[in-house]
Amino acid sequence: MRKYLSGTGLIGTLTSGYALLRGANAQKFTWRTGLGWVSWGITLALTIGTIIDIRNASRGRTVSEDSPIHGKEAKYYSPRDAEKELAKRRR
Repeated sequence: MRKYLSGTGLIGTLTSGYALLRGANAQKFTWRTGLGWVSWGITLALTIGTIIDIRNASRGRTVSEDSPIHGKEAKYYSPRDAEKELAKRRR
C-alpha cells in the first residue's frame, strides 16, 4: 500500500487539487475555473488507473496495451503479491 500512496503521480495530483481548492475561495466560478477542475479530475482518473495497473502487474495479471506500464510488467512483479492472489482464488 505504501508504494501507491507515496507515488509521485498521486502526490502531484493531490497537491494540484489542494492548490485549486485554495484558489477557488478567492475568486468566482468562471469557465477557466471549470476547465481547471475538469483537468484535475482527468489527472486523478489517470493516476488511479495507473495505480490499478501497477497493482495488477505486481500480482502477475495482464495489463492493457494502452497502459503506460505495458511492456514493463516484470519491473513491478512481486512473487509475494502473486502468492496472495493465488491464495485468494483458491478460497
